[in-house]
Amino acid sequence: MGSSGGCGNVVGVLLAGGRARRMGGGDKCLLPLGGRPLLEHVIARARPQVATLVLNANGDPERFAAFGLPVVADTIEGFAGPLAGVLAGFDWALAEVPDARWLATFATDTPFFPQDLVGRLCEAVAGGRADLACARSSGRAHPVFGLWPVSLRDDLERAMREEGLRKIDRFTARYRLATVDWPVEEVDPFFNVNRAEDLRAAEARLREPG
Repeated sequence: MGSSGGCGNVVGVLLAGGRARRMGGGDKCLLPLGGRPLLEHVIARARPQVATLVLNANGDPERFAAFGLPVVADTIEGFAGPLAGVLAGFDWALAEVPDARWLATFATDTPFFPQDLVGRLCEAVAGGRADLACARSSGRAHPVFGLWPVSLRDDLERAMREEGLRKIDRFTARYRLATVDWPVEEVDPFFNVNRAEDLRAAEARLREPG
């Protein structure tokens, strides 16, 4: 595992708690890409950027046993979206890595996200300039790719349980959010697999030289 610059030990959380309705249900992150599960590509990019990596997924954790990661389920019931995965990650970090002050979250359907993601998000919050950070490309924010202070754990649980809050941007709007831009060259680095044609496009990109 890597470390994350000025953030110290960062716990990475791979968010796979959704139901992949547009891909016919099931675990989108287990779909094959280039002969390996999509999740394996995501792990390979995330692992060097954080001190510890955990997978947020619901249902039987045994289906992910081959990846050798701790699996944590949502504590908010009813497939409450990525924020529920962030909360589950907070709880795991507080129990297992008590010196970790930050959580980095990653979508598990985005196989080409930047390898400097966590480092640049850490730079954006350094020195107290912001409370938390997320990625952006082509003017579009990607809040699932975020850096979250563990100190927000209780605020998040209260917002989800007492207010029924589910949208990431409604929660992050309550704090000083740094948004970090990545350039889009030939392909958006935050390209994600939502439909079968996206998976075919990702396969074609993998075959490209370099």
